Amino acid sequence: MPSLEEIIPSFLILLFSLSVHEAAHAWTADRLGDPTARRLGRITLNPLAHIDWIGTVLFPLIALLTRVPLLGWAKPVPVDPRNLRAPRRDFSLVAAAGPISNMILAVTGAIGFRVLYLNGHFEPAGWVAWAAKLNITLAVFNLLPVPPLDGGNVLLGLLPIGAARAVAQLQPYGFVILYALLLTGALARILFPVVEVIRDVLMPVVL
Repeated sequence: MPSLEEIIPSFLILLFSLSVHEAAHAWTADRLGDPTARRLGRITLNPLAHIDWIGTVLFPLIALLTRVPLLGWAKPVPVDPRNLRAPRRDFSLVAAAGPISNMILAVTGAIGFRVLYLNGHFEPAGWVAWAAKLNITLAVFNLLPVPPLDGGNVLLGLLPIGAARAVAQLQPYGFVILYALLLTGALARILFPVVEVIRDVLMPVVL
């Protein structure tokens, strides 16, 4: 079983990464004309504004304690497409903002990793590398084209209306599809090769 010295920093890094992700959704929606999330106090890095106690706390802690892969989530940012200037396009941009924010964190972490590693600070470099890989994983996972993930919502804005409506009908079954992929191992086969390629590009030194 992992020690508290491993679990606590890992959980705090995850919490910060999810908070940035959700705040990015809220900030982008506000910039594109929908103030709903701003009025609810979601343009913030305060994790209390974004926590879903099951998806953000319980499931990740179980996963960290047992190393069993579990899907976690934060409280979704509410977006009213009627307030957006170009509803389909802007809703896709709002959806894309979360994964983009995680990739920005990953690139920042990769730069920090290189600085720390090259200066001989190997232990903090390891944590920064872990944070970068976590954010790559969050970005790639959320871009899977399965509603209600961000990738599914991006897809809804890119497809012709008829095809978008067909994809939208999958939304009630999205988590069923994701757990089926998880339990069969298909999710890992899809996700981790992409994560590893991006990680190796950003951090070519393997710890």
